[in-house]
Amino acid sequence: MDARELAQTCGLHVSTVRFHLGVLHEAGLVRSQSDPGGTRGRPRLRYAPASVGSAGATEHEHTGYRLLAAVLAEHWATTADERARRAEHAGRALAGRRGFTAPSSARPTVEHAAAHLNGLFAELGFEPELASEGEGVQIRLHACPFRAVAQQHPEVVCSLHLGLIRGALERLGAPAIASDLRPFVEPHLCVAYLTSTPGMGTHDPGR
Repeated sequence: MDARELAQTCGLHVSTVRFHLGVLHEAGLVRSQSDPGGTRGRPRLRYAPASVGSAGATEHEHTGYRLLAAVLAEHWATTADERARRAEHAGRALAGRRGFTAPSSARPTVEHAAAHLNGLFAELGFEPELASEGEGVQIRLHACPFRAVAQQHPEVVCSLHLGLIRGALERLGAPAIASDLRPFVEPHLCVAYLTSTPGMGTHDPGR
């Protein structure tokens, strides 16, 4: 969006929005690009979060922690299959450290477990969204904070997240399994699929 569109959306004066965009741009949190379809005079600039673009990634994309993470992911194990297995195991262990525990009363529903997981991914910055799919649930992840490394090594990053989901479901005692996590079904969207355990519905059997 350009500054005027952002100002209208936020209900702020365009000068105020331009000021804040300048600060965010200097901090590397947003990127700007000239609109080739602009009119005469000063070209119109469009802005987007720095984490979104691939062609317009920040100059720090391959430095610091991202470089370290990419190197560790690449050399974590000899083969991609072994990296995926180890990453899923690490994700299950992470679920234990996050304190997921089964409720003391009724067995949770698939929706209840999905809400817990949605909250976790929101805390981690994934901008998640829940969507129903037949007898199951989708967790649609719109902004992976580890996108740069995930593009290089999905067998590590995505398998770790799948292990986190599966470990959390087990600890919650939910009647569901995480059947799959599909990375980049769209350029900035990954989808986790939760399906009911065979013989169990999505609703509390006591209802």
